[in-house]
Amino acid sequence: MMTEVKFYNTVDNNMLKFAVIISKANGKWVFCKHKLRDTYEVPGGHREPGENIMDTAKRELYEETGAVDFSIKPICVYSVTAENNFNGKETFGMLFYADIKEFETELHSEIEKIILTDKVVDNWTYPEIQPKLLEKAKEMGIL
Repeated sequence: MMTEVKFYNTVDNNMLKFAVIISKANGKWVFCKHKLRDTYEVPGGHREPGENIMDTAKRELYEETGAVDFSIKPICVYSVTAENNFNGKETFGMLFYADIKEFETELHSEIEKIILTDKVVDNWTYPEIQPKLLEKAKEMGIL
C-alpha cells in the first residue's frame, strides 16, 4: 500500500492528531534536522490531549525551531493513510503557515539544528507526505 495524502476544508476538531507548520524566516524556508536522522522535515508534531490544534502548532514550532516571534495561520486539513502509520487508518492533521521573525539562540528538543534555505530540501524525512503539503500550500497561493 502506498502512502496517500488527501486534503479537506474541515473535519471534526477531535479528529485532528497533528500540526505541521510550513515556515519561512526572512523569505527563506525553515527546515528541521532531527538528532537521530540525516534528513530534513517541516516543523510539526502530535497534538497533546485536550490541546487546541493552534496551540499544538505554536508549541511544536517553538520546540522544533526555537521561534519566539512569529505569525501563524491555518491553511487546510490533510490526512495520511499509510500501512506503517496507525495500522493503515486515515489520520488527520492541520497544515499551518508561519512567518518567523525571531528565533531563540538554543534549541531545547530532539531537533539538532534548523536550516534556512532559498530552495526546498530534497532529502526529506517524509518524502511521500511533506512535499505534497508544500505543493498544496503553493496551489492555494499561500507560498
